[in-house]
Amino acid sequence: MTIKIKHPGVQATIQDFGRIGAQKYGIVVSGAMDKMSLRIGNILVHNVEHEAGIEVMFYGTTFECTEDLLIAITGGDLQPEMDGNAVPMWRPIFMKEGSTLTFKGPKSGLLAYVAIAGGIDVPEEIGSKSTFSKARIGGYKGRALQTGDELAVGLLSDTQDKVMQSLQKLHTHPTWYVNATKVFAGKKSEKIRVLKGSEYELFSEKSQTAFTTGTYTLTPQADRMGYTFSGDALRLSTWEELLSEGVTYGTIQVPASGKPIVLMAERQTTGGYPRIGQVISADLPKLAQLQPNSQVTFEIVSIEEAEKELFRLEDFIEELKLGIYLKTTTGGMTQ
Repeated sequence: MTIKIKHPGVQATIQDFGRIGAQKYGIVVSGAMDKMSLRIGNILVHNVEHEAGIEVMFYGTTFECTEDLLIAITGGDLQPEMDGNAVPMWRPIFMKEGSTLTFKGPKSGLLAYVAIAGGIDVPEEIGSKSTFSKARIGGYKGRALQTGDELAVGLLSDTQDKVMQSLQKLHTHPTWYVNATKVFAGKKSEKIRVLKGSEYELFSEKSQTAFTTGTYTLTPQADRMGYTFSGDALRLSTWEELLSEGVTYGTIQVPASGKPIVLMAERQTTGGYPRIGQVISADLPKLAQLQPNSQVTFEIVSIEEAEKELFRLEDFIEELKLGIYLKTTTGGMTQ
């Protein structure tokens, strides 16, 4: 089975969970910006949770399947259409041979994910299929997808084949779907919870107050490496020379401009700017889905609160896995 790219749109790349454990060698993690949406998509089509899918950014991406496929579309609502008809999200979908899937543009969120039963058959590089275009590694030929590219799809398991046949016989989509509001809202204004960064106490009292009470706007200077926010400038109380240290997804650095930059999936491995905060893991999906000009407020929480929110998400995922398994394998496909 193959997928043919008819139009790449703004950007479409192959992403999984990234190159975990390679930062110590100076290798960028990369991977899906909204891992939770990709994870749920893979659960819906009975892939392993970290399998690679297609990350679609903003609008215009169009692809055609050369054989029948079982897919799921999650993440931001980029108004997907199949052969000109609106197609629902957050559920398993049968895609007939010759069908074309198009993303018209964002109704909410920024990134959509297409999980495909069987996964995308590209080789792993440094333990991941994720595309990191700047280094020309991973994905399809180490780059974003282009018109004419053809992606091979892996073999289906017996369960995946049965689910696809069931949907094909129904000639409709399931009426049930994943209620993703616990992990994704796609709002124009979000509260982002953070832990205090290593250099939080070095910032002036005025800057600390501005960071925790002010409103910051996502600028157009936002990509897979980092999101730059405008608002009250953040300044250190006294200048100090800092050594470069390791950074991670969600680290909030403040350069000389005073504009906070939240590091994203393709962040560098180390950074020397002062770190005022660290976005908690549970809020990374809604951070990733912010559109330019979206507004955020930062709220400082404790490590205990951050852990509690992460455990809540993991409990949700475990319940979801059981529910999807029962719905797709015990005759409850349309219920």
